[in-house]
Amino acid sequence: MAPISVGDVIPDGTLSYFDENDDQQKVSIHSLAVGKKVILFGVPGAFTPTCSLKHVPGFIEKTEELKSKGVDEILLISVNDPFVMKAWAKTYPDNKHVKFLADGSATYTHALGLELDLSEKGLGTRSRRFALLVDDLKVKVANIESGGEFTVSSAEDILKAL
Repeated sequence: MAPISVGDVIPDGTLSYFDENDDQQKVSIHSLAVGKKVILFGVPGAFTPTCSLKHVPGFIEKTEELKSKGVDEILLISVNDPFVMKAWAKTYPDNKHVKFLADGSATYTHALGLELDLSEKGLGTRSRRFALLVDDLKVKVANIESGGEFTVSSAEDILKAL
């Protein structure tokens, strides 16, 4: 399947997360994004160096700036189970707005056409690193990395597009 691109409507899908009461929730991506401007960004895996030290912190640090430019939601997706995503989210005590969503079976990542086969490295199916700016379900910006690079999908890159 071709990767999602500018002008496409994002597919719907159900992902999991833990809420502030520590209850596991399932949520439809469309329910989070319909009628809103959202950033949907994906990383190859929780607790991996570039993801943990650069990609996620950039969106957390730039939250207020992104919100001041009309962003309603910042959604992080990783091909990890909800328990791993919960543990990873707790490593960012200053985070108030980035929602850590689990795509444990990579179903949603496949629907986006952004899967990355890292089986030869023992990592299985992961996600390409990406950042999408979505307005009322329609992709306005699609910054998709090739391989494990981190050159076009940062919070700064999305801010430039806003």
